[in-house]
Amino acid sequence: MKFASLGSGSEGNALLISATSGSANTTVMLDCGFGLREVESRLARLQMKPAHISAIVVTHEHQDHVGGVFKFARLHQIPVWLSCGTYQAVKASSDGVSMHFCRDGDRVAIGDLELFPYTVPHDAREPLQYVVGDGCRKLGVLTDAGHATPRVIEALGACDALVLECNHDRRMLAESTYPPSLKRRIAGAYGHLSNETSAEILSAIDKQCLRTVVCAHLSRQNNTPALALAALCGVLDAGQVNVMAACQEQGFAWLDLRN
Repeated sequence: MKFASLGSGSEGNALLISATSGSANTTVMLDCGFGLREVESRLARLQMKPAHISAIVVTHEHQDHVGGVFKFARLHQIPVWLSCGTYQAVKASSDGVSMHFCRDGDRVAIGDLELFPYTVPHDAREPLQYVVGDGCRKLGVLTDAGHATPRVIEALGACDALVLECNHDRRMLAESTYPPSLKRRIAGAYGHLSNETSAEILSAIDKQCLRTVVCAHLSRQNNTPALALAALCGVLDAGQVNVMAACQEQGFAWLDLRN
């Protein structure tokens, strides 16, 4: 099982999660916030083609996550999974696409991958994030959430790897040129995770299996990779977990959960 990012940030998000069993391969794309040409170009960087994508799974309806989903899925005949609430927000764009629905607590089987959706606090209709496994390893994903909840802490426990939002540094956001209303939205209970809150989540979860953490969805204006990495490394035992940051332009290359 391995995972890679096509890009992570407010300008577009897409995460690939792949498992191989014998000669069979299953690759799920979690969100697709890029246009057709851009997503195909970014796939090619990872030696991937649209035909390799088994399914697209959507977290919520914001454009940086769903903007390219239906055009890409329609063109390449790829099924899409999402919550009923998210579907209500995007159904006008979904004609001609095979739609499947999931909710918190479901087990979703797609080829050799199992997906476990869980609810997160974000300003969207029915936002979900996912823990994905192949029966041996688990990847937990948490972006686009305003605060920690008991459900979030429970869902992310005992994962082998995490993709964890570190959207902003609180001081940088407070001192930024953003309008006050936007600052309140980002820092609010249904906005985005700060470095500090993400570190609190990381500190609280069961880390017995954890080997890799990727800081994701960093703001260009209100954060730096160095600040995000310092916050998360501050709650981890030195040398036990590999911590890195995803970027908007390149995302990150394939990471193997066996390592």
